[in-house]
Amino acid sequence: MIVSPSLDLVEFVETQILPQYLAFDKAHNTEHVIRVVRRSLELARQVGADLNMAYVVAAYHDLGLTGPRAIHHLTSGKILMADARLKRWFTAEQLKMMKEAVEDHRASASRSPRSIYGKIVAEADRDLSPETVIRRTIQFGLANYPQLDVEGHWRRFMQHMNEKYSSTGYIRLWLHGSENERQLNELRTLIASPDKMRPVFDRIFTQETT
Repeated sequence: MIVSPSLDLVEFVETQILPQYLAFDKAHNTEHVIRVVRRSLELARQVGADLNMAYVVAAYHDLGLTGPRAIHHLTSGKILMADARLKRWFTAEQLKMMKEAVEDHRASASRSPRSIYGKIVAEADRDLSPETVIRRTIQFGLANYPQLDVEGHWRRFMQHMNEKYSSTGYIRLWLHGSENERQLNELRTLIASPDKMRPVFDRIFTQETT
């Protein structure tokens, strides 16, 4: 069993692909893509997927941010497919599957990714630690609803939590037994108990507003 991607492929990606992320915003910078690569490889090992394929899918997944963000997943897929250098390591069939995986990584997608590689990168691209989700939701509220007072932010926050992350929310996980699944269950426990969620909200809200 292969335990790590090919060394020559790693050298190519680390010198030619990953540095492109230096031009992107903080949420999609080099630190982000390295985290997605690391998580993708962990998941690929767990499910027995091809590590070279999972590695490249993760490395290319956000390259389309050079264009409009709304279609960056499609642009990223085109960039991967057009990179003739990858033919050194992959067949045409593998490249097509990798392109589709990159296209399918978007978190808001309502349908299941078409292959295990799309499921891997979609899971790896998410950070569902309760602290991170709560902080990002508060930050979004502060940036987009500055007219609200603390109670208004709390109500908006809980509405979003219930709509997206609760047991009846629209978020979908594609791999069972992942770290994301554990963290989502932890978050759902907080959502189901507003008296436990409120102190966490107040602490992070205070940090973000002082």
